[in-house]
Amino acid sequence: MSDLTAATADIDSRLEGHRVELTGYCYRMLGSAFEAEDAVQDTLVRAWRNFDKFEGRSSLRSWLYRIATNVCLDMLNAGNKRARPVDLSGPTPLAQAALNPLPENTWLEPMPDGRILPSVADPAEAAVARESVRLAFVAALQHLPPKQRAVLILREVLAWKAAEVAELLGTTVASVNSALQRARATLTEQQNSPADAADPLDEEQRKLLERYVAAFEGYDMAALTALLHEDAVMTMPPFDLWLQGHDDITGFMTSFGASCAGSRLIATSANGTPAFAHYKPNPDGPGFVPWAVQVIDIRDGAITGMHCFLDTPRWFPLFGLPDHLEAGAA
Repeated sequence: MSDLTAATADIDSRLEGHRVELTGYCYRMLGSAFEAEDAVQDTLVRAWRNFDKFEGRSSLRSWLYRIATNVCLDMLNAGNKRARPVDLSGPTPLAQAALNPLPENTWLEPMPDGRILPSVADPAEAAVARESVRLAFVAALQHLPPKQRAVLILREVLAWKAAEVAELLGTTVASVNSALQRARATLTEQQNSPADAADPLDEEQRKLLERYVAAFEGYDMAALTALLHEDAVMTMPPFDLWLQGHDDITGFMTSFGASCAGSRLIATSANGTPAFAHYKPNPDGPGFVPWAVQVIDIRDGAITGMHCFLDTPRWFPLFGLPDHLEAGAA
């Protein structure tokens, strides 16, 4: 291997080593799985092209975060703010339910844990990272102006010092502290009761999810009702409809969602929470076909959220999920 080839491979390796954490940062900033991956790719290409100008006055990690922040701020200048169905309207009574899709760029998107949560040894640090990619937290971030968003993520999630953030953003420590104070106030207004920690799942949570899978696959509405919090919500992007309460949720499942009877759920993880790949019976033959990625919220021993992302041609490849299950799949 020539010296030039070896040097290029070394640069590639050093840059690539930061991909997962940069993707997590860009995802929190943008609320979109695919925009986050595009932003990171743009960041790494810019870094590679300008590596000879990197003088080592800051760490490589800090330099990459500076580039990624600028990329995200440029993308956010377009003004798009992603949301969950619960952020856009009140719940729809079952009797008025209608499936109205909104454009893809309306919605906050799910993200596989493995693409945004780097392995860390410190359990407390890992817990903060997982909490900060929850759908509710990322949705709350969308209410912040872009620079406040960057300040809060860098200070509260990544534990950067105020002086480091000021240097990255080209501003003052006082300005950073002021932005952080305003961002905290906005988040306090936006966030509801947080879901329980689920890393790793404790015994009660594991059994709750086992009962959920059994109830859903058996399409046993009485069993499902027993697992749902009385204020549980069900969302189904790209549709703006969302339902609240076990009566409306189970009523929807046995009317609009009746074709999902006999489905199969395959465990995965998304946004720091338990998730399932939902396959429903193939209407055109044997086996099962993709229907949704379900992201599950748990609080106080009950399921409080079933967030069903239905655009499976986008989500299943992102999560590395098969596009078909055989009839005998367990």
